[in-house]
Amino acid sequence: SPQGNAHILSLWAKHRTMSTLTCTKLTLYTMAAVAVQITGLSLFLLGFFPSKPALSGFSGAESFRPPEFPPVDDRNATILFPDQLSSLYQDLSGIPPSFDRLILMVIDGLPAEFVLGKDGLPPPKAFMDAMPHTQSLLANKKATGYHAKAAPPTVTMPRLKAMVSGSVGGFLDVAFNFNTQALLDDNLIAQFLRIGWKMLMLGDETWLKLFPGVFTRHDGVSSFFVKDTVLVDQNVSRHLADELDRTDWNLLILHYLGVDHVGHIGGRNSILMGPKLSEMDEVVKMIHLRTIQTQKSDQGRTLLLVVSDHGMTEYGNHGGSSQEETDSLALFIGLRNHDNESATTNTKIKQVDIAPTLALHYGVPIPKNNAGVLIVETFTSLTDDQQLRALELNSWQLLRLLHAQLPDLARGGFLCDVVSDGHRSGTSVCKGNVEEMFCCLYLDAVALHKSWRLKKGFRSNSKDDYTITMSAYHEFLTTASEWLSHRATDKPFGLLASGVIAMFLSCLVLLGLAFLLGKEVHLREKHHHSEVSSNMKWYLEEKFSLAFMVVLVLSMGSSSLVEEEQYIWHFLTSTFYLVLLRKSIQLIHSTFSLSNGKNKRNCIQLCSIVAVLISGRVLRGWHQGGVNWTQLPDISKWLEKAGSSQIKYIQLASGLLVICLSFCTLSLLWPKRKRLVVVVWFIYLLPASLVLLYIIKNHDSGFEASGDGSTLLAQIIYGILGTSTLGIVIILPWLLPVRNSKPCLNSDSCSSSDPSSEISEILLLGIKDSSYVIGWGYMFGWCLLQLLLQPPINSTPILLLLVQILASMSCFCHSDLRLKQWVEVAGLYYLGMAGHFSLGNTNTLATIDVAGAYTLFHPCQGVSSHSTLLSGILMFIITYASPMLALLSMVMYISLKDTSSPVYSQNLDSGHFLKMTLGFPCLVPLSLNSIILIAYTIVLLLMRNHLFVWSVFSPK
Repeated sequence: SPQGNAHILSLWAKHRTMSTLTCTKLTLYTMAAVAVQITGLSLFLLGFFPSKPALSGFSGAESFRPPEFPPVDDRNATILFPDQLSSLYQDLSGIPPSFDRLILMVIDGLPAEFVLGKDGLPPPKAFMDAMPHTQSLLANKKATGYHAKAAPPTVTMPRLKAMVSGSVGGFLDVAFNFNTQALLDDNLIAQFLRIGWKMLMLGDETWLKLFPGVFTRHDGVSSFFVKDTVLVDQNVSRHLADELDRTDWNLLILHYLGVDHVGHIGGRNSILMGPKLSEMDEVVKMIHLRTIQTQKSDQGRTLLLVVSDHGMTEYGNHGGSSQEETDSLALFIGLRNHDNESATTNTKIKQVDIAPTLALHYGVPIPKNNAGVLIVETFTSLTDDQQLRALELNSWQLLRLLHAQLPDLARGGFLCDVVSDGHRSGTSVCKGNVEEMFCCLYLDAVALHKSWRLKKGFRSNSKDDYTITMSAYHEFLTTASEWLSHRATDKPFGLLASGVIAMFLSCLVLLGLAFLLGKEVHLREKHHHSEVSSNMKWYLEEKFSLAFMVVLVLSMGSSSLVEEEQYIWHFLTSTFYLVLLRKSIQLIHSTFSLSNGKNKRNCIQLCSIVAVLISGRVLRGWHQGGVNWTQLPDISKWLEKAGSSQIKYIQLASGLLVICLSFCTLSLLWPKRKRLVVVVWFIYLLPASLVLLYIIKNHDSGFEASGDGSTLLAQIIYGILGTSTLGIVIILPWLLPVRNSKPCLNSDSCSSSDPSSEISEILLLGIKDSSYVIGWGYMFGWCLLQLLLQPPINSTPILLLLVQILASMSCFCHSDLRLKQWVEVAGLYYLGMAGHFSLGNTNTLATIDVAGAYTLFHPCQGVSSHSTLLSGILMFIITYASPMLALLSMVMYISLKDTSSPVYSQNLDSGHFLKMTLGFPCLVPLSLNSIILIAYTIVLLLMRNHLFVWSVFSPK
């Protein structure tokens, strides 16, 4: 009745005057909450990922004496000339240097199983045939190979530091890998430099950044041009023959990147892998025949050490902690073993064991922060006494490092000097706390060594005594090494708690703002629609959306569910849309006979939900291996087996369908905006055609080419896409409201006699249309970028993600489901996160695609053309393709919402309109992200000493 309407309007006016959540306040509170969240996250990261404590300075003559505290300062040793210092080290060590020259050949990304096999089985026949000379050296016991386990993160820079310093790097070294700084800790390169060595480096420029000004001659190449598999190794080998003929160097470092690049492009089973391994075998053959095999006993001796920094997954990536990624190679060629049988053992060592082994072979002190154990099998040419001396020196060094982290190890003036009875038998069972256990193990080894020396003096010692002493030293060394390698650094609890509290407060503010906005929307609906209940009723889809987050939060406490998070997102997202399907079917059943228009809308919404579910099922099966189940069959593996030509056709078809679907979506504006649609079509037709041309040109061989033409084409596409999208974003909002004025003023529908109301309608229609076109430009441009950057196998998932998002918006905005807006936005967010895993991403660093991030650059242009910032941006675009597509779609989503209600348009200021339009699309993703972030940081706080904290929880 008129009286009832007047009462409702009066209540509405009263509510407007009492509403305190203005657009300005909402914006300020949201920005403040985000700022607090960033601050809290920074505090948490600062506390959770501290730098590993390291001993300062460099080892010197004191390392050849028993550990003494306070340490003796060898001032005289610091003023010696290099040759005098070298002689001093030899006199103090008691071990004659085994070699005087070292060739360190690093084959980046080479899994040890390619050379040594796996689990007692030989390598695959194709790889054995590709490396005949290396296999002959192993078969003839002229080489000793080891599976050297690399610690995560398995990226180049921290692995090189581990090999030359013996230290286990921090987890954040994965970030520093892209911007390498000089290594200031004690290391073999610095020790060699102090004794006057001349060193050369050919290959990965990471060495030049780690050791600036150290190498007499060098020729560096960038490690990040992963599309180059040819020149990157030819630039190393072109100098090799000349350098092998020279005698003016002591250390030659060769760092080959081709194997790693082949893996990034085509995986470990790429057709390019065999030829690349043959190329590496030829290099080994050249060095062996020209240097190792020809050296005479009375001349200087050279050791060739072939190593790899890490392995690779089935898809050629690395960075995580899987067996395939940590399986690196250590192959010694040139050892003179008394026991030839040791040359055939393919035992497992740690990558950090290389540093102390080389230090003692070349007569320099072991680096201070070394956590490795010398490889005893490489010292069989030494006498028993010299081998025990090597173990003693390694024990002293590790004892000093243990004292840095366990000060209670020092008793009196010496480490573990005495116990209550004043002596040890060497056969006691070691118990107690960590300090007592290490002291016990060390003193047992010392007692046995002393007993062995006494028996040797009386010529009564036996081989058994020697073996027992070796075992005692080995037990102490391996126990200490294991503890040092896995010890979690002290994390300041106060800093972590402060960060968690800040993020928790931010989460509460964002959730509170979303709740207040939802309450305000409900009150407005109540005032304008009498059928709306006065109480906020929770429907099934709303309850499930909350249950979705509860299940996700609870799953974060399980390491297995963190590794296989994709199953949770796929299951819960599919269930969410099944709930909507159930509601849609109920709606069709209840309103089937009312009107044809409603029946048509209901059928469209039903078909839209079915399209989302079918696309989701295909996406789930595209990449379903996760972290631990990569061997499971999926669609991507099946297509890769079919061959590169089939993948190329699928990629072309997917690209064409993306373009057609996008143009069809834009054509929905045709009845109102014919000229605008034609103009935008022509603007985006050029980059779309160039993307198809790029696909045709660069994937003929099953891998991406890296020629000048393809690089230039990619740069042109980036430029046109960026310019087109930016131009539309800047011009369209100012153009459309003006262009809309004439037809609206002449239209019968503009029947209001109030000029201000007429202008509001004009502006409203203009804003909706401009938002639609801008949102379309965001989505289409993003999809074109992904077709350019993503691996060819991911082109179909990009198409299916676009189908899911467009179908969802059709269901949400043109149906009678009457979902709450926050539920609709949450649904789009769920699709984005599920799609993230559908593209092959996981919670491990190994699935980050590095190859696509360098389409802007070409190695022939030189190192100076490489930009860490631009490559980082491209890597971000590739990794977060799906979540960003869902967020960008929000712009089109808000243009499709019904704004004809007085809640939006009548007698409302622009601030209120912006709040009602943009509130939920901004607040809901922020709130959901905030819930996930605070929940996971609490899990990390509780799990900070968990066994899998670095291998599982930290990568996520």
